[in-house]
Amino acid sequence: MSAYIRQSPRDSGSDSTDQFLNLIADPFQAEVQTNSIYAAIVYAFAVSGALFLLFCILRPRNSRVYAPRAKHADEKHAPRPLDRKPLGWIAAIRDVKEQELVEKIGLDAVVFLRFLRMLRNIFLVLSIFGCGILIPVNVVGGSAFYEQWDDIATLMKFTPQYIFGPKFWAFVICSYLFQGTVCGFLWWNYRAVYRLKRAYFESADYKSSLHSRTLLLTHIPKSSRTDAGIAELVEMAKPTQTLPRTAIGRNVKDLPKLIEAHDESVRELEAVLAKYLGNPERLPEKRPMCKTQKDDRSTYGKRKVDAIDYLTDRIARLEVQIKEVRESVDKRNATPYGFASYPHIEDAHSVAYASRKKGPKGCDVYLAPKPHDLLWQNLPMSRATRRARMFWDGLWMVLFTAAYIVPNILTSVFLSDFSHLGLVWPSFQANLQAHPTGWGIAQGILAPAVQTLIYMGIPVLFRRLYTHSGDVSKTSRERHVTARLYAFFVFNNLVVFSVFGSAWRFVASVIAAQDQGVWDAIRSAHVFSKVMTGLCNMSTFWLTWQMQKNLSAATDLAQAWPLVWSYIQRKLFTPTPRQLIELSAPQPFMYAEYYNSYLQVAVVGLTFGTLQPIILPITAFYLGIECWFKKYMVQYVLITKTESGGRFWRLLVNRMLFSVALGNAVIALVVGAQGVGSINSVRNGNMLYAMIPLPLLLLAFKWYCKRAFDDKLIYYSTTPFSDAEDAAAGDAKKTKRNDRVAVRFGHPALYKKLITPMVHAKSQHLLKELYTHRASLGDRNIFEAPHRRSTDRAMPTNTPYFYSDVFLSEMDAAEPGKAVPVAQDLPGVELVAEEDLDFENFKRRAEFREEFGGDGELYGRAEDVVSRPGTPSTFATLNNSGLGTPRKVGEEASTRASSTTKRGSDEREHEYEEGMAYEPGYQRTPLRDHFEEVDVSIPATPLDAEEVLQAGRAVRQDSHGRLLQDEDGGEDEYFARTFGNEDTSYDRFRR
Repeated sequence: MSAYIRQSPRDSGSDSTDQFLNLIADPFQAEVQTNSIYAAIVYAFAVSGALFLLFCILRPRNSRVYAPRAKHADEKHAPRPLDRKPLGWIAAIRDVKEQELVEKIGLDAVVFLRFLRMLRNIFLVLSIFGCGILIPVNVVGGSAFYEQWDDIATLMKFTPQYIFGPKFWAFVICSYLFQGTVCGFLWWNYRAVYRLKRAYFESADYKSSLHSRTLLLTHIPKSSRTDAGIAELVEMAKPTQTLPRTAIGRNVKDLPKLIEAHDESVRELEAVLAKYLGNPERLPEKRPMCKTQKDDRSTYGKRKVDAIDYLTDRIARLEVQIKEVRESVDKRNATPYGFASYPHIEDAHSVAYASRKKGPKGCDVYLAPKPHDLLWQNLPMSRATRRARMFWDGLWMVLFTAAYIVPNILTSVFLSDFSHLGLVWPSFQANLQAHPTGWGIAQGILAPAVQTLIYMGIPVLFRRLYTHSGDVSKTSRERHVTARLYAFFVFNNLVVFSVFGSAWRFVASVIAAQDQGVWDAIRSAHVFSKVMTGLCNMSTFWLTWQMQKNLSAATDLAQAWPLVWSYIQRKLFTPTPRQLIELSAPQPFMYAEYYNSYLQVAVVGLTFGTLQPIILPITAFYLGIECWFKKYMVQYVLITKTESGGRFWRLLVNRMLFSVALGNAVIALVVGAQGVGSINSVRNGNMLYAMIPLPLLLLAFKWYCKRAFDDKLIYYSTTPFSDAEDAAAGDAKKTKRNDRVAVRFGHPALYKKLITPMVHAKSQHLLKELYTHRASLGDRNIFEAPHRRSTDRAMPTNTPYFYSDVFLSEMDAAEPGKAVPVAQDLPGVELVAEEDLDFENFKRRAEFREEFGGDGELYGRAEDVVSRPGTPSTFATLNNSGLGTPRKVGEEASTRASSTTKRGSDEREHEYEEGMAYEPGYQRTPLRDHFEEVDVSIPATPLDAEEVLQAGRAVRQDSHGRLLQDEDGGEDEYFARTFGNEDTSYDRFRR
């Protein structure tokens, strides 16, 4: 370490500014610090090995942490059982086949594993080329030329900064070998991903899902913002033999914001109650206080108020507002987006393919993502707003990237070499001289660790920016975040972090020699040689950075951060029952972060692997262990929150090709600096000319992959469905009736159940006492609501027509058929016993499933799956609404598929297999809406006015309660009974 000290602390005080500028000019001025390199190796491998042993010991004893996915998944998605031996998990993941993994963990996770294996194989081959060709050339060529060869550090002997002339033909040859290896593996895996995607298209789950044959239309012109208008648009894009079922979006007003405010208030109330009731035997002397929200300060003022009373009132007010807004939403206030669902997948995909460049009347047509994948707030966004936001958000990203240069440079100057910090900080210099070994070890660890920690918060920022700028789905946002993170890393960590020092020194040399003339000053500065030397010195940092990736892999496998965070929350804070349940849930797989991490490793290996070939085998080793670790994690620990069907693949290929091009640019720089600039520069200039075909070959390879694979990876078919391909025409009609497009693709704010405050059961006896003083004052609060199950208390009382949905009433896991326990006399609170604080008991609830299970496919039947012919139909009965089961005019209301339970004065609750209980006082839509939905001018059996009115109500009930889902022609039988046998076509009345 002392070799770096260039002046004493006494002298450095007056010249600290000059020293700082000199350090900025060249942050890697001296030889490799052996202590730092060895410290990084020992630290990374020793700690990684300890964490790996910890995982092997704890895994059989703690399935809640190390196998939550296996614990909560249904039989279809559950992975193979694991042996309880410390290394028993290796055999289970070693023998599983890729096709089996597709069924268990989904195509996105399988593509991720294939990409990881591809990187491992690439760097195994590159290690042979790099270490077998470049290291001998560098060592032999440098030893023959450099007189002080024995004084040079070993690792620096492997770099090309000590060789000159024709020896650089070896680098030109390696550039072709590297590029050919990467392109070869990309082509091989492109074909494999193509086969996986076609098998995914043919799978039963994909064919039975509604989104597979549904289109999303945005920027719909005002003249076409109706169901019929959407049908006309898709017909203009690509005529098909079958007509789609369509649904125009509606303006949900402030519902999403109100629901978000309600959920935040519920969670805040839960936190207040958890802290206040933490010790039921000894309550705090003072009740908790809090500040009011901005929208409540006109009523409460800015003073602090009783937190329990205030939050209770706020929740109650928000529920009333949500109910009122839901009742005011109707189809007449249409939005510029909608959906069209076809009976056949081929029709939807052919229309999307025909509209991929330009949609009819200026609208955009996409293959619809899954309903829970949509970013609903961005669907009605106008094109002008979207463009403006994309511009400003993109500008913010650029400014943030530029602003990050300053801390990045400071990190590269001072943390990568502590002697630099000592030159501008005299007191630290003395300590550095006294403890060189300790600071050398810290230096090898600190710089890469700080870079990693700073980088962890950036994905969160980019996600918010892309959400604001108008991405229509969460999966597309993840792909954009991945691309932006890669660009951010390449610019800041490779270009700025690695080249800035050399570029600064070049500019300083030009300014100092400006009397010679600008051009002569540039020529005398030897810019390429300075940049190449700086990159060779910088390669040692990236060597330690690659080695510390092993530590991150072991930390991830051992679940170190989740374990530490869970311990901190349980011991140092007072978690609510909801937070404890969420702690036991399987964590979502953050594809953007993981993909970008491996893309970073790949681009560092491809760019610095030729400058420091030792990086190549270290990268291969890291990727090799990650193949095993991540194969375990995606099967037993992490879940895919939203399945995109492998849509990340094309993005990954593009970034790999760019990484290869960047690596070739570094080789060209090295050849230009040391090879062409030698004695016989004319002859050696042929080395650069020989590299000219490389970018052209990359472009040709990209063009080939696009023509051969890209469209087939996205579209099931580019031609519409033909009647000759389907002998059973009746199946399409049945599938069409089961679509319920407007239901499944309705805005969640219209039917989303509001969450209920959760309180630990040990505090049950104190809840009524908390609100006794409120009852005496006559104040209304959330706990004075009518008696009902806590899981149903927030059901929408008047969900708008054609966007209602059905829900499974929450049952007690311990006693099937019985509701979740609630507090007596306080039904607005859900009591959770200590033994029930596990995600297993709540995984089917939408409020937990949405965050920790996507659409519920992992835990059972996905909400996007359409019933196949022969499966039971779904029925729901409206409660106290006056609307019964479909019947002939004058018949008594039917009570089929219902069960009634008396739980209080004039209280009834209906429970069905997939039923939804509506609250008493359900209000029907005004009469004019009935006539809007029924074409009473159609010739049929004569009906008087009362019969027409009842028929309209029945059709309304079909759309509203979704009662007519009989697979065996129940809808047609109903219309036959109501209107006669002259016209029983459901299509005549569906609009």
